[in-house]
Amino acid sequence: MRVAVVGSGPSGVYTAQSLLQQDPEVRVDVLDRLPCPYGLVRYGVAPDHEKIKSLQHTLRTVLEEERVRFLGGVEVGAGGVPVARLRELYHAVVYCVGAAADRRLGIPGEDLPGSWSATEFVSWYSAHPDAVADGFLRGVRSAVVVGVGNVAVDVTRILARGSAELSATDMPQAALTALAASRVDTVHMVGRRGPSQARFTTKELRELGSLPETEAVVDAAELALDPDAADPSGLPSAQRRNVEVLRGWAARPPGAARRRIRLRFFLRPVELLARDGRVGAVRFERTAPDGHGGATGTGRFEQIEAQLVLRSVGYRGVPLEGLPFDPARGTVPHRAGRVLRGVAVAPGEYVAGWIKRGPTGVIGTNRPCAKETVASLLADAPALARREVPTDPLPLLRAAGAEPVEWGGWLDIERAEAALGAALGRGGPVKLPDRAALREAVGGAGADPRHG
Repeated sequence: MRVAVVGSGPSGVYTAQSLLQQDPEVRVDVLDRLPCPYGLVRYGVAPDHEKIKSLQHTLRTVLEEERVRFLGGVEVGAGGVPVARLRELYHAVVYCVGAAADRRLGIPGEDLPGSWSATEFVSWYSAHPDAVADGFLRGVRSAVVVGVGNVAVDVTRILARGSAELSATDMPQAALTALAASRVDTVHMVGRRGPSQARFTTKELRELGSLPETEAVVDAAELALDPDAADPSGLPSAQRRNVEVLRGWAARPPGAARRRIRLRFFLRPVELLARDGRVGAVRFERTAPDGHGGATGTGRFEQIEAQLVLRSVGYRGVPLEGLPFDPARGTVPHRAGRVLRGVAVAPGEYVAGWIKRGPTGVIGTNRPCAKETVASLLADAPALARREVPTDPLPLLRAAGAEPVEWGGWLDIERAEAALGAALGRGGPVKLPDRAALREAVGGAGADPRHG
């Protein structure tokens, strides 16, 4: 059996791992459109979260397996290898392509300069090859982050964290320099519902209260609007701990910190207001609990000054040319991981991860998701294996226009990033800033030494 896994993030690597564990003869090519592996672990986890980023070591052990081949820089679908051609080259293809699009607020002024998705900001400080140019922090004193999940906490923390603590991370030099020069002194993190409905984890929340020269501020009056915040004893443990942390912050007397993080609740953004041709403020409607876990508008409004607005209100899957797509769910239709074309199962086509189930769960949720898909694939294997496929698809991928970066090429990139960090005196690897620098770092053909 030759299987292609499209996507080298956790869901793709866990799929490859499950295949290896259950089929002693399977050969797996892990394809990724980027030259580097690990997906959101490399390009989505905040650089100061070393413990989570260390998951790369676990993923690495799978990609270094003899029966696995990493092929980076291979676009599938529009502008790359067609889905139909990939299906011809492998007995089975598993798509683990995530959910790359941000949900929008859908309000006037959302496209003003200074208004970005949190993902765009994360991509910039993570050196994602597709990141937009610098310019997030220019002229910014006050920022608004719309959303109260862990990504919102991440971008809030990075905005408020001093460059000295970030210097030892792999953050690209341009982002570190911009953050060092930043004049941001206030970050408002705003949710439309109450603190008991916030989606961040307590560990992430507490980090906001322990940043040097930064004070986390909560309005006691807004906490009081949430009936579950007054007596959190009946809440699930995660929400109860969050409320307890927020109540502690609300009870503290104001300090004299250089920067403030203001956590705001029961505010729904209704318009971004322009000043001098860019975002200058956000207009919010005050909301109130609706008694069913949601919030309803009150007709009362307030404005928060901001020269930077980052929306962090969820993700959506995007269609991959050649695969069916459910636009309402933002996923590929499937049955236990088997792709459905109409009402019929498409032989040899599978999905795992967010494109299968939607953007839910934590990194570890991808493991049982991948196992379910692999169980379906292996149940189908006797029929799939009867079809003849090329002994080695790699030359044919190249003939289709792909220029794969193999594992040896990725090791070249790692060495170049270590050398860059040493040259900058940063104490560890520093990410190369763009696709051109990554390709330049790849020596020769970037061949995988295990596969010639």
